[in-house]
Amino acid sequence: MSNYKLGLEFAKQQDQNDELSSYRKQFHIPKDNNGNELIYMTGNSLGLQPKITKDYINQELDDWANLGVEGHTEGKHPWLHYHEFLTETMANIVGAKPMEVVVMNSLTANLHFMMVSFYKPTPKRYKILIEADAFPSDKYAVESQLRHHGYDDKEGLILWKARKGEELANYDDLETIFNQHGDEIALVMIGGVNYYTGQFFDLKRIAALGHKHGCMVGFDCAHGAGNVPLNLHDSGADFAVWCSYKYLNSGPGSLSGAFVHERHAHRKDLNRFTGWWSHNKQTRFKMRDEFDQLPGAEGWQLSNPPILSMAAIRASLDVFKAAGFDKLCEKSRKLTGYFEFLLDELNNSDIKIITPRNPDERGCQLSIQVKNADKGLHNKLTKAGIITDWREPDVIRCAPVPLYNSYMDVYGFVERLKTILN
Repeated sequence: MSNYKLGLEFAKQQDQNDELSSYRKQFHIPKDNNGNELIYMTGNSLGLQPKITKDYINQELDDWANLGVEGHTEGKHPWLHYHEFLTETMANIVGAKPMEVVVMNSLTANLHFMMVSFYKPTPKRYKILIEADAFPSDKYAVESQLRHHGYDDKEGLILWKARKGEELANYDDLETIFNQHGDEIALVMIGGVNYYTGQFFDLKRIAALGHKHGCMVGFDCAHGAGNVPLNLHDSGADFAVWCSYKYLNSGPGSLSGAFVHERHAHRKDLNRFTGWWSHNKQTRFKMRDEFDQLPGAEGWQLSNPPILSMAAIRASLDVFKAAGFDKLCEKSRKLTGYFEFLLDELNNSDIKIITPRNPDERGCQLSIQVKNADKGLHNKLTKAGIITDWREPDVIRCAPVPLYNSYMDVYGFVERLKTILN
């Protein structure tokens, strides 16, 4: 869609024509001290709470109160199998087969568990490749894995850097890295959508390139899950991890998702950490049996999961299922394109969009780089009732999330920004 127009009436008309507009009413929108709804554009950091979440959690609290331990088998949604209630919808969102997906643990913990299995260094091939501006937790995690295996965490880390004067990573440079160091790289671990620039990487291209050079390939999709069509199965990646509290609206610090490609589903030769929840479900409670590994992504579980967190995830996934992820992605492209159009129309040299212009290379996040940044502009936006997030050294990240943001939100944001800039 390129026929965007300026003015309030256009925004109102788009919201009236939006078949997903009613979903906004299914979320709690934060308000200011006077009861006015804030313009919330930071679902890339913490998604808003669906109104049904409280009911979903209360159901489990009631079952706990009324059934005690019997809630594991007699509850409305028995706790023993609770993670299975999330699998199909989650798999659909990330583009995977149900067998390839499990919800468990927290994000960086899952990243470490995946690296236990898929980072297998040898004296010749031990290096790890990440994007230079990866989310800090990813960098810390891979550095610690290098140290754990006895390697120098600076010498063993290869960074895919943007070119000087540019913000976005370039695939030609990635190919050059592989041509020069491919036989030294054991693991490629890239953020599926870069947290800072919002660049959505071509997962299939990266995975094919890594595999061509004999590397294992994984992705941290924290900023991709629920935001862009990841198509993890078709990407060919060995593994992926993601959190559920950003675009998947499951609440602060909620559980993470993990993907393991089906070609690894029955591999018992892969090193892994294990626990009783990765043991055969039929004999798990016999307690005396030798370990019998579950096939698929479930075979990476360790412990029985926190049900209250999973209830919040189930609530959000039910909203996604009702809305339809393909429709959400379609709205996202239009809404983000409109946001881009209005920002461009400001024609202000103090701000610049550093997120890719190609809609196929981004989700709903636009990163606005601020000239001579001192966080002042971000603070003024906050005072004006706009919730975004600031990332050092000079970027305001803004995400018009299709589930609950409107064209009027985008219009209101840019109008207030215009006033501040002028």
